[in-house]
Amino acid sequence: MVLIYVLLTVYILSVNFYSFRLVKTQRDDFEAGGEANGQDGKLMLAAILGGATAIYCAMFALRFRLGNLLFMIAMPVLAVLNIYCFYLGFRSAWLFL
Repeated sequence: MVLIYVLLTVYILSVNFYSFRLVKTQRDDFEAGGEANGQDGKLMLAAILGGATAIYCAMFALRFRLGNLLFMIAMPVLAVLNIYCFYLGFRSAWLFL
């Protein structure tokens, strides 16, 4: 039982860390003279997999991509869905036994 909680916690932390680093990498590439639109698909995939909260927080912390309407609408919605799914995962982890 404890193993399932540990695995779910590690998954959540790793996806959110990857999502934050993805936004930071995209911002650094943009500041170096590259394009910011090259990794939008990666950002959306990371958000769907559970990193929407980290992406939304990173956009405000790094002051990057705040003008993109898709991200400013989709990320909070996906963040709420991610948090709800994680809540269900922790609440009903005993069903996996």
